[in-house]
Amino acid sequence: MNNIDRAVDVLNSGGVIIYQSDTVLALGCRADNIEAINKLYRIKKRSYDKKFILLLSDDRKLKNYVETIPEVVWDIIDSSYKQPTIIYPNAINLPKILIEKDGSIAFRIIDETDLNKIINKINVPLISTSANISGESIPKQLEEVSNKILSEVDYTLTLQKKRKFSKVSPIIKLKENSEVEIIRK
Repeated sequence: MNNIDRAVDVLNSGGVIIYQSDTVLALGCRADNIEAINKLYRIKKRSYDKKFILLLSDDRKLKNYVETIPEVVWDIIDSSYKQPTIIYPNAINLPKILIEKDGSIAFRIIDETDLNKIINKINVPLISTSANISGESIPKQLEEVSNKILSEVDYTLTLQKKRKFSKVSPIIKLKENSEVEIIRK
């Protein structure tokens, strides 16, 4: 069994994995598994008030999770060299634990081929959050991930290409009137 199929099996069994996202080393689980989401909050020692980013492999899947997608989104996605995380109003078809009090949800469409394979195989969004305990520094390589986190995840996905990570994604919030607010550059 290859690494990608092993990661898919772990995710489909309710596990939490460590993986190389398109921006940072990340922890993740299926966005439809409440037990796995709770485990992710416990591993990170993260407040339930702070929500996660969800990854999708294809922007056409947004319509499954966002009630209304403003036209400006397609311009942002098409014109961005590095895909931003976009916070959409009116999340649908997702567990309440992932949705902000105002009904919003954060998604990023990724280009990373191996992650796309995983997301397509699990057929739901993949949660993405930095592989650190909340408030601690974000690791730039696997060797910097704390032993506490490594001991609590169910699988560490290692891929051929090794890289150092340095930047988190920009975050844009869309308001219901299609107004755009830059949260993080």
